[in-house]
Amino acid sequence: MKIKGYMKVLSALAISSILLAACSDDTEKSSTKEKKGKAVEQVDASKFPTKTTNQAEPIKGGHLTYGLVSDTPFEGILNKVFYQGDPDNQVISFFDEDLLDTDENYVFTNDGAASYEISDDHKTVTLTIKDNVNWQDGKPVTGADLEYAYLVMGSKDYKGVRYDEQMALIEGMEEYHAGKADSISGIKVDGKKIIFTFKKGNPSVTTGLWTYPLHKEYLKDVPIADLESSDKIRKNPIGFGPFKVKKIVQGEAVEFEANKDYYRGAPKLDSVTLKVVNPSVVVKSLENGDLDVAKVLAEQYDQAKELDNVELLGKVELAYSYIGFNFGQYDKGKEENVMDENPKFKDKRLRQAMAYAINNEEVGEKMFKGLRFPANSVITPNFKYNNKDLKAYEYNPEKAKKLLDEAGFVDTNNDGIREDADGKKFKINFASMSGSDVSEPLARYYIQQWEQVGIDVELLDGRLHEFNSFYDLLKKDNDDVDMYQAAWGVASDPDPSGLWSRSAEFNYTRWVNDKNDELLAKGISEEAFDDQYRIDTYNEWQELIHDEVPVIPTLFRYELAGVNDRVTGYDFLAGRQYQWHNVGVTK
Repeated sequence: MKIKGYMKVLSALAISSILLAACSDDTEKSSTKEKKGKAVEQVDASKFPTKTTNQAEPIKGGHLTYGLVSDTPFEGILNKVFYQGDPDNQVISFFDEDLLDTDENYVFTNDGAASYEISDDHKTVTLTIKDNVNWQDGKPVTGADLEYAYLVMGSKDYKGVRYDEQMALIEGMEEYHAGKADSISGIKVDGKKIIFTFKKGNPSVTTGLWTYPLHKEYLKDVPIADLESSDKIRKNPIGFGPFKVKKIVQGEAVEFEANKDYYRGAPKLDSVTLKVVNPSVVVKSLENGDLDVAKVLAEQYDQAKELDNVELLGKVELAYSYIGFNFGQYDKGKEENVMDENPKFKDKRLRQAMAYAINNEEVGEKMFKGLRFPANSVITPNFKYNNKDLKAYEYNPEKAKKLLDEAGFVDTNNDGIREDADGKKFKINFASMSGSDVSEPLARYYIQQWEQVGIDVELLDGRLHEFNSFYDLLKKDNDDVDMYQAAWGVASDPDPSGLWSRSAEFNYTRWVNDKNDELLAKGISEEAFDDQYRIDTYNEWQELIHDEVPVIPTLFRYELAGVNDRVTGYDFLAGRQYQWHNVGVTK
């Protein structure tokens, strides 16, 4: 699955009060169902519009202010080949883009900066870049630029995480990656044309082929090992999107100016200001007109829906929240994940028990206004490959206790906390991110639920960790992290290998499994061009993940955007929400 692609310290009494309020207030929703004898209102999320209703003609010289909602600075790795966090991706979306657009089914189209053709045997893909597609310094975007992206990602000096199984299927890529060749034999360039030849057909080439080029002329003098940290990536990035980067206040704000030579035509806005906005002030900033567009957290819905000057757009997000277990480390020499010989969570009954001990339905209803709902899988419901017959782990504390008993986790000294199967003290360090007013109550709620079945879980360092430092802990396999709560935003390709394969650096649990390897390979095999075969394969894979529980999928979510009513042309649907050239303001 390709990646897109995310403190208050309160007293125990205050936390308990928040938890009580968050999980017992039955007055927050807008359609009803019976619960505990009382009507519980819920948001009817299906009725959210996905595009602005303002149809007026945009004014000339318009300016828009975009709020990047975060309680932490964006990292500033402003290139698709290297970035890892969604905040950076939001910045990049204004000045750079994919060569290929996608349709409502996340399949590539020929409407973007390039067109593509696939051979009858599905082994050859030809991209042709349109003549008027130029970098923002006036140089044409060429096939050599896209080839350069592959040469960078396939290099041993590349410090990013996007080299994956699909790239390894390109003829000659494995030899290049191993340092046995100076070029990739399966990539041929002819001016604006680039031809990829694969060792075998791969159904993901129409949804998951990497088509973000790198400006070779601009970057070629920087060693590959230094690209990610270079000023040309972090301070002076160049793309071919609708806006140019004018000024960066590192981690805090970016000023953009229109790219008048953009291949789709000059943008309707002259300029854009992007600024980081703390989640706690987003609604007020929208109300005051300080922001024109900003994501609105589910827990802010009640306040945001009352704004007279703002329209709320919504959609099911290509994302899921999850709780992950630590099984080992990433071996950079072997370029693969390696499980510990005796991991703390080796008994799947322990992992299953922890899934049954938490009530994600209640969390979604009460903490997130019904705008998050229990996740049954790690393939999101946007895809037809989501196994609809697979049920999410439901709250069942008695079943959790029984599983723990069977696994030998028993309270031997009658203190209410279970010892491990060897009779030793068993404590779990749980890492979780800051982000909003709900972040800490949610983490405390899960801890409270696990304690009720006898499992001792504590917040790592007694606090939440901000976005960048949290993911540093995971990327560096910090031994203090036993378990963590995080989220993945995914892109248009349903292949989950980028997060789940043995070689994926994004596989932060470091879980490896032979059956997992087999099913992931089947999902991108030639046989998987038969859609039912691929559906059946991913259904079986999801059943494996559900049974083994290397992670507990917790919540799918509706994503909301607050948009000032002076904004026109903004479309929030996946694949279109970053088409900023269409956006204007009418006053």
